[in-house]
Amino acid sequence: MVSAGRIHLLNFSRRFAVTAVFFLAPLHLHTLGFSGWQIGLAVFGFAAAPLVFSFPMGWINDRISMGGVIRAAWGALVCLLALMSLAHTLLPMAALYLGLGVANNALDVSINSLYFKDDSKKDLNRKYGVYAFWGALGLAAGVLTGGVLMNIADFRTFILVMAGSLAVASSACRRLGEEKFAAVPAAEYLKGLFRRKTLFFTLLLFVIALHWGAEGTVYSLFLKDHFGLGPLALSLYISGALFLLSLAALFVGHIPYNPDVNRKLFLTGMVLSGSGHMLMILGDVRLSFFFRVVHEIGDGLMGALVFLYIAGLFDRRSIGGGAGIILSVQTAGHMTGSLVFPALGQHFGLPAVFLVSGALLLANAVFGSFVFRNDRYD
Repeated sequence: MVSAGRIHLLNFSRRFAVTAVFFLAPLHLHTLGFSGWQIGLAVFGFAAAPLVFSFPMGWINDRISMGGVIRAAWGALVCLLALMSLAHTLLPMAALYLGLGVANNALDVSINSLYFKDDSKKDLNRKYGVYAFWGALGLAAGVLTGGVLMNIADFRTFILVMAGSLAVASSACRRLGEEKFAAVPAAEYLKGLFRRKTLFFTLLLFVIALHWGAEGTVYSLFLKDHFGLGPLALSLYISGALFLLSLAALFVGHIPYNPDVNRKLFLTGMVLSGSGHMLMILGDVRLSFFFRVVHEIGDGLMGALVFLYIAGLFDRRSIGGGAGIILSVQTAGHMTGSLVFPALGQHFGLPAVFLVSGALLLANAVFGSFVFRNDRYD
């Protein structure tokens, strides 16, 4: 089995580069003269790609290869980021975002599959809390590094450094794929999916994913327009809150596994996430940052437990395809948010985006209490 340390390195490195682009590239598109709907359309390809490719990638992980997919997608991601530094108009940028979405999705599904299929005996909270921590730490470090680069140089330098960081980390992709595979029938995936507890939990994740669409399209623009933050201050705001997200995930990893405690943490995280999203539009930038931290702590609590719950919904040999199906539904939420929230912000103002997305998360917490009351998620 591939060492957990190597999987954490891959997860950290991918999120370091991709998330920096996810949060900061809309600023560059705005500078190029893209309107709100054009930014949403460009980002739509990145958000939509996993909807189509998540299950096929997971199926390949279960039956054929994880290492081969990771190596091919890693190389593609490096090339696509480098090409993004040359694009200046809508169609090329949209095509590159689509390619990034496919490559990033292949890595997301395959790296997760490597970790899900690890059958070493660990406390489940610690296993998935530490995994979520390294991924979230990559988010924070990437945005901070990207903001510094865009402040002292330009977008082209920023994007090429992100591509270079992935090229350096590609050494961790070698000698993957020694795992044993099985011919998993389609009926097994359907059996795992079409159960009440899986369907309800998947719906919960769809609603959670809606707010990712807001964050990938209007979050940085809101900070720029509402508080006048430049690239460096903006990246400090975003990354500072994301560091707290990673610590919240690590906190979950230090709580011994207990289904009842986990349920309370998950629902509490959703309430914190929704409340923080709504309240971050208030006051000056310091008060806004405080509530953004509240939001990210909530996301961190949920994020660690989502991995744990998904791992319990499917058998180990079919977890790649099963998790891929659930990721497709999350992607549908992300995609919907990427289309709806920029238009909402353009017509009603950017603060309205966070009011609506936060209210949806709070309503989802109420639905979540019903879901957990009717089924156990151990």
